[in-house]
Amino acid sequence: MNHSLSLSVVLPAYNEAENIGRVIANAVDYLSDRQIKYEIIVVNDGSVDETKAVVMKLASQNPRIRLINHPHNLGYGSALRSGFDQALHEYIFLTDGDGQFAISDLDQFLPYIHNSQTKSQIVIGYRAKRADVFVRSLNAWLYHIFIQWVLGIKVRDIDCAFKLFPRSIYQLIKPIKSDGALFSAEFLLKIQQLPTLEAIIELPVQHFPRKFGIATGANIKVILKMFWECWQLKQECRERIAIADVVKT
Repeated sequence: MNHSLSLSVVLPAYNEAENIGRVIANAVDYLSDRQIKYEIIVVNDGSVDETKAVVMKLASQNPRIRLINHPHNLGYGSALRSGFDQALHEYIFLTDGDGQFAISDLDQFLPYIHNSQTKSQIVIGYRAKRADVFVRSLNAWLYHIFIQWVLGIKVRDIDCAFKLFPRSIYQLIKPIKSDGALFSAEFLLKIQQLPTLEAIIELPVQHFPRKFGIATGANIKVILKMFWECWQLKQECRERIAIADVVKT
């Protein structure tokens, strides 16, 4: 039993009407079976399909399901920020609303939270075997190499949407400014810079092919925005280092 664990599940969703109901149902079944105190926050990021209607119907049947609605598409990072900012429970669990991950993989994450001597344990997944098409996998690999080179982030799978962390840690590293695809990289970079961090635990998770809908990560506008936000983040890091050097002297 996990009476002591309270969990905010954050599900960003953009045009996921055919996926989101199944993802929510799986999450409810999993969390209820383990008697975890939970809320499920679905951030509808300006979908033009029936995503909002599907979530509203489920929320009317279960008060633990909450809908945050963006009237217009603001980007993946904006969706995550909205969900994280409104999370109420002690831990936040991020996964996507597209059904490409299995929430049951949390079983291997939870012991690290329960056995930790502090409240700063962070556990993130890496895809044991990516289920994306070749071009998308190639783009993801090139992006990962670029981000590691520019920002020095030392994890195996920066954008894997399977992360478990204390809400208090998110409060420490706010604000995460990236509105788009760079959000996860900025999140991990600022976590790595925390002086009180125990460690970032990395565990393999399953990854499944998308059943419905279209992934938007390879959209040229998304990619260009990522480069712009990466440049801004790099400048911010340089300024922070310069200020720290001045303070030391």
